[in-house]
Amino acid sequence: MSSSFSSTSDSALNMHARLPNSIKILAGNSHIELCQKIAARLGIPIARVGAFQYTNTETAVAVGESVRDEDVYIICQIGSGEVNYRVIELMIMINACKTASARRITVILPNFPYARQDRKDKSRAPITAKLMADMLTSAGCGHVITMDLHASQIQGFFRVPVDNLYAEPSVVRYIKEKIDYRNAIIVSPDAGGAKRAAGLADRLDLNFALIHKERAKANEVSRMVLVGDVSDKVCVIVDDIADTCGTLAKAAEVLLDNNAKEVIAIVTHGILSGDAIKNINNSKLKRVVCTNTVPLEDKLQLCSKLDAIDVSASIAEAIRRLHNGESISYLFKHAPL
Repeated sequence: MSSSFSSTSDSALNMHARLPNSIKILAGNSHIELCQKIAARLGIPIARVGAFQYTNTETAVAVGESVRDEDVYIICQIGSGEVNYRVIELMIMINACKTASARRITVILPNFPYARQDRKDKSRAPITAKLMADMLTSAGCGHVITMDLHASQIQGFFRVPVDNLYAEPSVVRYIKEKIDYRNAIIVSPDAGGAKRAAGLADRLDLNFALIHKERAKANEVSRMVLVGDVSDKVCVIVDDIADTCGTLAKAAEVLLDNNAKEVIAIVTHGILSGDAIKNINNSKLKRVVCTNTVPLEDKLQLCSKLDAIDVSASIAEAIRRLHNGESISYLFKHAPL
């Protein structure tokens, strides 16, 4: 009886060893629409996860199914709304999967939080992007997938691999399909985005212009100077983050004052906080286009000038390629259909 039991167990173990690792997708509560699109693209249901707060606002998370020895992908959008609450929710989800013996935990952060605090630009300033990296790895994250980091050097803050996807392929497709791009010029709203604008202009074989801005204080632009000729051109302003949209509104005025035909803004992360919707509606911008790395559903109803680019296919393909051990660099220049 003893030898028979041993043989059966060995057979079961060997059969299990030949099975491929399965994927579990967990979703945070902040952007369930994007998570559903990614899961549908992969043909995988979203795992059951419950997150709630105690009366003293402590966060609790319960994973409703086994993740033992599986590859777990946690999709969490943190960039608008209750940012700090979402950060803690994510950390607890990671730790819950780690203590439940997940094989590998990959965090999908389409919009990396605190990315704008990436350097010590004044005395006693914190480098909060590095703190975020330390928190993620300490919680148990083994890999990070994000999109259009505010500064690519943030990848160096991590002790685990980071894949920084680009929205550029999807933006190129949008421009070619929905804008008279042969009569367009790419515009960077500041010096920091010049490389991004130049790269996009090269792919479209267009010229690019630059707006130099001077800030009186954070989120307030005092003066803008245009470098380049935009006369009778469709100006496409490209940026990674749109927060209050004050910069975009003033940039549109500067461009139109310099005889631009019309102004369209395309940004990766449409945080759109504060008076952003009011600023867009009152601005001279013809259109503001954002990817859905940040939830836009309610804001699209409040602003007729807003449009969205769906990047769920790129994120889903990145997950598939990572799980199958394929190169992700293909996605840097190509957007899945």
